[in-house]
Amino acid sequence: MLHHAVSFHLSPWKIGILALFAGSTLVTHYRGKVRFPFLRQLTDHSTYFSPYNVLMLLFSRVPTTPYLSLKEYPELEILTKNWTTIRDEALGLFESGHIKAASGYTDWGFNSFFRSGWKRFYLTWYGDTLSSAKLWCPRTIELLGKVPPVRGSMFALLPPGSDLVLHRDPYAGSLRYHLGLSTPNSPDCKIVVDGIPAFWRDGEAILFDETYLHTAQNLTDRPRLILFCDVERKLWPFAATWFNRSVGHFLLRQGLTKNVEGEPVSLSNRLFGGIYAVRRLGKRIKAWNRSVYYSIKYALFGSLLWSLFLR
Repeated sequence: MLHHAVSFHLSPWKIGILALFAGSTLVTHYRGKVRFPFLRQLTDHSTYFSPYNVLMLLFSRVPTTPYLSLKEYPELEILTKNWTTIRDEALGLFESGHIKAASGYTDWGFNSFFRSGWKRFYLTWYGDTLSSAKLWCPRTIELLGKVPPVRGSMFALLPPGSDLVLHRDPYAGSLRYHLGLSTPNSPDCKIVVDGIPAFWRDGEAILFDETYLHTAQNLTDRPRLILFCDVERKLWPFAATWFNRSVGHFLLRQGLTKNVEGEPVSLSNRLFGGIYAVRRLGKRIKAWNRSVYYSIKYALFGSLLWSLFLR
């Protein structure tokens, strides 16, 4: 009788890639006080970005803490000083119903938020300024143009009763700036980053690292309206800055979507509707039987690793 043994050979470059992902995933998982269960972390999108994110943290010129002082970015002061001007344009959009969820599955970056009632109106996005923003928010667009570190921006609305699930954003090449425009001014409407709460106030800003696990909730009876910005992380040396800008321009720009009909939508967002059909199937399986869902999920994940590295 012949016995066949299953064998595989890992080339040095595959070993190197696996070691890189393993090490950077551990850094991502154990960074901060709040963590996902480890199996959840393995399949979270932040794991796929972890080698890049660790590189950004290594070369960061600003603290790699959950919250950062606004003194790290004095350029942002122009937005804070002119918050009433920005607020007036944002409220005009809110009252006319233009701050809203995406129409269909055309906003992959923030799709999960819409189930909680979260709404947005894009202003600028990694090199693009939306035509509707130019038309309805000219003063805000002018102010944003004076702050080069802002790479993407929008108005974001969190309605009463909303509770955004615990998550981390996958990209450490930027930080997140929130400027309170029309808020409940209450600790019952707050953000919690790595277990540390902060709440929005009119005319005041918060700067935080969105790659830490965070959540947000509005337990008041008033909506929360803010200016929401991606701010480029300051890096050493210039080569790291150039590389980060190139990645942001190529990758993050794929999140471009429309406020109104007729505005451009990136290819990835156009494809997202079809891809999300698979996600909806997964949700139905999960609602039917969680054990079956997770068995399928981890089997697919294991099959991917096998095909890429062990086959």
